[in-house]
Amino acid sequence: MTAPAPLPDAATPAGSTVAVRYRPGSRAIRRYTFLYALATLGVVLLFGSAAVLLPLHVQELEFPRFFTGADAHLSLQSLEDLKKQVDAGKVSPTPHQERLLTLLDRFNSSRATRLSLVTSVAVFVTMLIQPVIGLLSDRTRSAWGRRAPWIAGGAIAGAALIALFPLVPDIAVLVVLWSLVQMAANVVQGPLSATVADRIPEDRLAGVSTVTGMVGYFGAIVGAAVTGTLFTVMGLAAYFPLAVALALGAVSFVWFARDRSSRDLVVERPRLRSFLSSYVLALGDRDYRWAWIAKVLLFIGYGISTVYAVYMLQSYVSPGLSVDDAAKTAPLVQVAGVPGALVGMAVCGRWSDRIGRRKPFVAAASLIMAGSFLIPFVWPTLPGMFAQAIVGGLGFGVFIVVDQALSIDVLPDPDAVGRDLGLATLGGNLGQAVGPLLAGAVVAVFGGAYGPIWPFACVLVLMAAFAVLPIKRVR
Repeated sequence: MTAPAPLPDAATPAGSTVAVRYRPGSRAIRRYTFLYALATLGVVLLFGSAAVLLPLHVQELEFPRFFTGADAHLSLQSLEDLKKQVDAGKVSPTPHQERLLTLLDRFNSSRATRLSLVTSVAVFVTMLIQPVIGLLSDRTRSAWGRRAPWIAGGAIAGAALIALFPLVPDIAVLVVLWSLVQMAANVVQGPLSATVADRIPEDRLAGVSTVTGMVGYFGAIVGAAVTGTLFTVMGLAAYFPLAVALALGAVSFVWFARDRSSRDLVVERPRLRSFLSSYVLALGDRDYRWAWIAKVLLFIGYGISTVYAVYMLQSYVSPGLSVDDAAKTAPLVQVAGVPGALVGMAVCGRWSDRIGRRKPFVAAASLIMAGSFLIPFVWPTLPGMFAQAIVGGLGFGVFIVVDQALSIDVLPDPDAVGRDLGLATLGGNLGQAVGPLLAGAVVAVFGGAYGPIWPFACVLVLMAAFAVLPIKRVR
């Protein structure tokens, strides 16, 4: 099939066969930004909704393992209420109740560990392919350009895999299937991110990042909210709309934000050394390395603080919520962070472009997030969770916009944008993989308690604020 020609208002330097390059202020940039945001929305809906669906899915698989026979009719909320009454000294437990509370402690530790396993294994598996996918997309020759085959192919494969989720029988299958879905989504996300560096002028980078960041952040939260509500009605069938959104967004981007043909692209023959070096080559650059470390640290802290949001509403805050109420409320807690995040994105992205500085914004965002993690630690209530989301949303909104521009600013090789942005994405995903593992270890060490998670997250994000200071090429 022959690809249509690129849009007429997309200017490309004479003789270039690599990618469309848009003129500043052109309609093509606006069209591209909208379609890029739509494709990003399909990915972030998946990840945002998984923050609600995966914990509930794990919980549904784990609860029957501990509460069987005559105990199968018990609800998790009634067990948590009993635990709080016993802990407060209001009830003296009978031997039967002591047995149930022992099972509850084991269940709380198990579901936390299993959820950490599902999320972390998936990220570890997929993050290893990201720089390679970036390298391959840099070298891909097709009528649709270098990135399009990966964006469309990954989305269609991911959508097909998502449709299988309601059939998952146990944790082992869930680990494998979620890993494959994560892999497909990252095959979309890496080359999609590389199109920003391919097509957008340097003085418009943070501006485009602001718009797409706002859509991505807001979309993840809306997706979680809608999915949480759908779960109470549809159960695990709530996965199906995510499959449609992922495929629709990516295919629309490929078709309507068309790139130049890369059939005439001249590339070296692929060598094993090239593939292996793709994981570490960019880290040899000092500025890139510090930016990468800061991203990893922040996302470890973020991963620690968010992985058990649904469980905290059931088992940490007082009073605890039922399963259905937690499914509906967890996204609302995220929604509380939207206003601050939107303000941070809208103001700081363009402000960063205007004054030509990135480091102060990234450091300040990290400090704000670190401080927010202490709120529910000292105030373990539902209002405390909402307060954390409000303050943390501001910091995260600033970070995701300016950090993307910072990552592009410190790229060491203009001929390997896909490879090095893939490594940058790997850094964020590495943080999100390590975070849940550390969170699971903390919960297990403290006997199923979720509270100690917050100070751990605070310390790690504080370290991220200081990690950007040694960067010299970018102010």
